Amino acid sequence: MASTNPAPFDGEKVVIIGGTSGFGLATAQAAARDGAAVVVISRTHTSVDRALEQLPATATGLAVDVRDEAALRTAFDTVGDFDHLVFTAGDALRPMPLVETSLDDAKAFFDVRFWGAYASAKYGSPHIRPGGSIVLTAGTAGRRPSAGSALGASVSTAMEGLTRALALELAPVRVNLVIAGLIRTPLWDPFPEQTREAIFASTAARIPAGRVGEGEDIAAANLYLMHQAYATGTSVVVDGGSLLA
Repeated sequence: MASTNPAPFDGEKVVIIGGTSGFGLATAQAAARDGAAVVVISRTHTSVDRALEQLPATATGLAVDVRDEAALRTAFDTVGDFDHLVFTAGDALRPMPLVETSLDDAKAFFDVRFWGAYASAKYGSPHIRPGGSIVLTAGTAGRRPSAGSALGASVSTAMEGLTRALALELAPVRVNLVIAGLIRTPLWDPFPEQTREAIFASTAARIPAGRVGEGEDIAAANLYLMHQAYATGTSVVVDGGSLLA
């Protein structure tokens, strides 16, 4: 006999900013499988259209640059009321050593990852239904930086502070953070393939999990925090044990 239990997110709407690739797309796919109507938001129409081809017909998408405050406000007005906001947007990774990085480039690094999240919470939170949540994203560099990771460490630490503060300011909307370790996503594409695979292999050999992460690993954490109604202001680390190694 088929199960009559409803899917965990039946009747709910989930907005995923950065939801067209990597663990944003993996989160959209997982939420849709669990019954959610998903809305993916990304910078270009091309990426939105490509993502929608990989999602159920109930999914919709918008092309919005989160650095454009007016456009982001309009996007949330267009989406209307929803239940959960997940922010996974980020620019492609590249080395940014202190002495080789201009202040303009350093400031721009925060535009999507921090200010985009800040603005998304600002304009998205008024539309979140009772019982809803926001899940933000950071990296492990904030807790274990390495040489050359000043900007990544700084923005990740800032995201932890933002999460805790918003959990108080936006209550009863729950606000949580997923701190991701090394995850195989298209953000690594700017690195030459040989370099990228060498990084993945050396990391896998070093950490307890014995492998690098996949988008589905972060998606599972995002869905957990959306579903866990007693968690707010907290950070969940999904790093294969890299902070222990």
